Amino acid sequence: MTATPAHYDLLLARCRQLFLAKTHDYGTAWRILRLPSVTDQLFIKANRIRTIQEVGSQQIADSVDEEFVAIVNYCLIALMQLHLPAGTPLDIGPDAVAAAYDHEAAENRRLLLAKNHDYGEAWRQMRVSSITDLILMKLHRVKQLENLGGVAQVSEGVEGSYRDMLNYAVFALILNGA
Repeated sequence: MTATPAHYDLLLARCRQLFLAKTHDYGTAWRILRLPSVTDQLFIKANRIRTIQEVGSQQIADSVDEEFVAIVNYCLIALMQLHLPAGTPLDIGPDAVAAAYDHEAAENRRLLLAKNHDYGEAWRQMRVSSITDLILMKLHRVKQLENLGGVAQVSEGVEGSYRDMLNYAVFALILNGA
């Protein structure tokens, strides 16, 4: 079994490679998305995973693992959108995109290691279907917060939820043997 930090690094390198290849092809078209649109895209991906898990079959070629990779990348899009300075143009150069991606991925790695320390990697005993449910629950929370204008009274904000969903998707990929 690969240690979690090393496995995280391998999986994020795979996600990054795909993201940067898509950036080459499409530029930074994702910059047009408002956070609720990113949340809805995440919901579509997570809901498809749950449907496949429940039905036991699929009709579109994209695998469940590819959908978890998409969740990782959409969470990173959300985090980049949250932290890019106001007035940042829609078109960003590839070096700036890579730097923003790497910064958010590194922050998530730090969070993952801290939580794994405190929780003792309990996620390794979970079912992938439960992880999917946690992602969907977080998405419903984010949607509620977005409907409230992003202001939470006693709970974590949308940033923490995006970070948790990213890490849940990484856990699912690890459990699936990706």
